[in-house]
Amino acid sequence: MESTVIISGIAILGIFVLYIGMMNLVFARKRSQKEQVRRRMDRLRAAMEKADDISIERHHSMSSVPWLHRFLSAQEWSRRWDSVREQAQVDVNLGTLVLIGGVGAVAMWFIMQLVTDQALLKPIPSLLFAYAPFGWLQRRKAKRMAQFHRQLSDALDLIARALKAGHAFTQGLRMVAEEMPDPIGPEFSKTLDEVNFGISMDVALANLINRVDCPDLKFFVVSVNIQRETGGNLSEIVGNIARLVRERFKFNGRVRTLAAEGKLTAYVLFALPFAVGIVINFINSDYMSLLYTTPEGKFMLTNALIQMGLGAVFLKKLITIKV
Repeated sequence: MESTVIISGIAILGIFVLYIGMMNLVFARKRSQKEQVRRRMDRLRAAMEKADDISIERHHSMSSVPWLHRFLSAQEWSRRWDSVREQAQVDVNLGTLVLIGGVGAVAMWFIMQLVTDQALLKPIPSLLFAYAPFGWLQRRKAKRMAQFHRQLSDALDLIARALKAGHAFTQGLRMVAEEMPDPIGPEFSKTLDEVNFGISMDVALANLINRVDCPDLKFFVVSVNIQRETGGNLSEIVGNIARLVRERFKFNGRVRTLAAEGKLTAYVLFALPFAVGIVINFINSDYMSLLYTTPEGKFMLTNALIQMGLGAVFLKKLITIKV
């Protein structure tokens, strides 16, 4: 009995790892490749110059399947996750991610029907597979936003130097768009394109804030908007914000270093029961088998897993320090 459970657990873990790997192979294309982005933009500009009738209306679809698009468009949660998808710069639409998660969840449900009779354990792999595309999306967004934050101080310094040299603010944005790598270069390029299409600077900067989840960027946008209304030395303002962003980034790095010990302790505490269970199972499998062969043991095991999940959430709150 215990060998069947162990083999089933290994099989489920292997399928989950393969599932995540296939997602990365399918979706992790053309990351941070400035030359490819340049070529695509050049082809787009060439096509726009040749076109006689250009539609500037933005067409946004959450899915190529009509009924799924209508369903997702009416949901508040889908709009939030679609915003996360745009911030992560994932080429596929939200409907594809929903279908991938749904297919994986249904497949794991049928597998668990064959593996175990525990009603409380059956939905756990399905929930993991259903959330896997969105967890991957969240990690992509966090990685891209962290890279944007690292580049922001240099971009603001570049804008400040351009303003001190006598260039216009839009020229400073153009220098960032042309000289800075992904993600900050393409994002500022989108803002500049919106301004060139006739959108006001205030609206274009507001759209930039909506696309990028970076609190320090909001300081920059608010300062620019206030300066445009009241006047002042914009180059000095942008330079001061750049220094502030750089100091905040350094302080955040020091906080992460000091919190690393607490995170390691949390990981050890979470992994320790599983490690002890595996060791006891190899030493005395008959003693360990009481947990999944008797009704009392199954109840204790299920209760322990639920409490460990709650403990993991609590530890996550403890070790997460917002700066």
